[in-house]
Amino acid sequence: MSEKPVHLDLRRDEGLTVQWSDGRESFYPIAYLRKMSPSADARQLREEMQSNPLTVLPAAMAGHEGPVTAVDAELVGNYAIRIRFSDGHQTGIYSWPYLREIDPGDDPTAVPMSDV
Repeated sequence: MSEKPVHLDLRRDEGLTVQWSDGRESFYPIAYLRKMSPSADARQLREEMQSNPLTVLPAAMAGHEGPVTAVDAELVGNYAIRIRFSDGHQTGIYSWPYLREIDPGDDPTAVPMSDV
């Protein structure tokens, strides 16, 4: 997929809206972005949680008070965005193809806005 964003709008306590070059608009709630971080540690945690629902969360996630928000974001070259979250997580780099792959609008099992 070669679609690229033409506009990004990050609302730190709500989510990231992406306007794609093909005209599609995608919205990613902050909690969903944090959960779906492409970092190695987050991928490993998702795999562990799928096989064992009693997986212990890392101290940074477990000790965070209140809902996770985005502290800031930066473009990584012309291929991705890195988001720093209020729980300290900042190692995930969301490439444009990865964002299209995890678009909650394409996944009927994605976390609804009311659940984040």
